[in-house]
Amino acid sequence: MRTPLQGGLPPIGAVAGAVVEIACDESGFSGTNLLHSATPVITHASVDLGVDEAVELITALRSGFRFSPHEFKSGQFLRGPGAAEALGWFLGALRGHASVHLVDKEFFLVTRIVDLLLTEPSYAAGTRLTQDQRPPALALYRARRSAGSDWAAFLGAFVDLVRTKRRHPDQRAVQRFFAARDALLGTGLGTPADAVLTALDPAHVGAVVTRLDDDDRSIPPPLEPMLPALAETVLSWSGGRRQVLVTHDEQSALTADRLTRLQRALADPGPPAADAGPAGALPAGVSPLAGLVMVDSRDDPRVQVADLLAGVARRSPGIIGDALLRPLLSPTSLHDPEG
Repeated sequence: MRTPLQGGLPPIGAVAGAVVEIACDESGFSGTNLLHSATPVITHASVDLGVDEAVELITALRSGFRFSPHEFKSGQFLRGPGAAEALGWFLGALRGHASVHLVDKEFFLVTRIVDLLLTEPSYAAGTRLTQDQRPPALALYRARRSAGSDWAAFLGAFVDLVRTKRRHPDQRAVQRFFAARDALLGTGLGTPADAVLTALDPAHVGAVVTRLDDDDRSIPPPLEPMLPALAETVLSWSGGRRQVLVTHDEQSALTADRLTRLQRALADPGPPAADAGPAGALPAGVSPLAGLVMVDSRDDPRVQVADLLAGVARRSPGIIGDALLRPLLSPTSLHDPEG
């Protein structure tokens, strides 16, 4: 017997105006285990296929390969006979109908340090809506190459600092974090990165940690990359002109409370999309996220296609430079654009 689906944010009433329906799934999700996971990246894939289109695509793939009668996974797909030819056909069929948002888990942690500890924490953190914070995060991330073991110790101290499932508040975590910060400064990272580290203020960091320990839900979960990944997916499909209704494989991170806060954050005025003109733009205060419905991937062929795409992309060793995958890769993916 299947357990009831959890989470989601079904739309209230009919969705008015222009709307696009997308189906999503991820690959590489490891909860808050961001530093010690066997998968260094997360891929969040989305497709705008109809049910009949997804069934047709799956049927075409299945006709030449032996897959599970209910769904098929990227591992067996990539190991199957003629996988290269099938993969080329699959990705070609999705061009213009799919997108993959890539999240480098280590870079995500660096953006969290900048977005949450140097500014006021918000649900827009880690997205294009906070793009002014991306240069300092990128400078710090790139400086890691000369930091040796002090870099891993610093990120580990940050994870311990913001981990919220503690029995009691631990202000000593703040001291350990700044001790790791000071050790990292001693390695001589260079001016841009040193400036980011020096700007970290114990009083502000301590205040954020206290709010986390007090279960202040206005702060987004610090170790949860699925929310900014979903936000970027919605912003990309919306283009500032239409709302997005999401069908998503069940995902524990996407609770109703978090999705409601994200929906409100995306409704706030922000920089317009590059391809969005004034005509047909969403009215002020209307969120591009119309709602999110959870499903079991075994019941929805659109989500099965998204799941296969996410897995294929995550398993590609050179996804950023892959000629087949590059057209589907979101330009706002959370990774170092230099590779």
